[in-house]
Amino acid sequence: VSVLGIGHGNKLLTDLYNCHLTKVYTVGGLFGKATDDFSDTGKLVEKTTFDHITREKLERILAVIQGTNHKALLMHSNIDMKTQEAYELAVKGLIRPMEKSPPIITAIRCLQFTLPEFQLEIHCLHETQQYLRKIVHEIGLELKSSAVCTQVRRVRDGVFTVDDALLRTQWNLQSIQKAIWDCQLKVKTELEKTL
Repeated sequence: VSVLGIGHGNKLLTDLYNCHLTKVYTVGGLFGKATDDFSDTGKLVEKTTFDHITREKLERILAVIQGTNHKALLMHSNIDMKTQEAYELAVKGLIRPMEKSPPIITAIRCLQFTLPEFQLEIHCLHETQQYLRKIVHEIGLELKSSAVCTQVRRVRDGVFTVDDALLRTQWNLQSIQKAIWDCQLKVKTELEKTL
C-alpha cells in the first residue's frame, strides 16, 4: 500500500503523516544464512544451522521485542501514564509519539512457520525497509542462528488498506476519482480523531 495525494490531498498527506499512524507489513524470513544487507539477495556472509528453532522459541523472541518496543512507545509519547488522559488515549488506541521517534514496533506476530521459512506481521511507526530487514536478522541472532529477509509488503498505511489500493490496470481517471471519494470520510475521521 502506497498512499498518494493529488491537489489538496498533498496537504492532507502531510496532516496524516503528522498523526504518526501505524503501518502494517507482512515480512518474510529465511533462517540459516546471513547477508551484508539482511536481504536474501545480498552478498552471503554466513551459513548457520536452524533445525533447533521452534515456533515457540520464535514467539518468545517476538514477545520480548514487542515488550521492549512498548516501553519505547510510552517513553516517546510524552504522556503522563498516571493520568485520566493517558487511560482514555490507551482505550482508543491513540498512544503514539507525536514527534519523530526512532522506529517503534507496536505489535509483532508470527503468521507462518515452516522451517527454514517464516512470515511475520509487524505493526510499526517511523520504520524503514532496512529497519524491517534488520529485525529479521536480529531475530535470527537471538535464536542462535541467522536469518535474512525474503519479502517486505506493506498491507496497511494508517487508515488505508490493501482493499483501498488500485491495481496498475485501474490507474485511470474514473478509478482514481472513485478511490478519492471512497476514502474522504476515512481521512476526515482520522484527522479529527488525532489532531
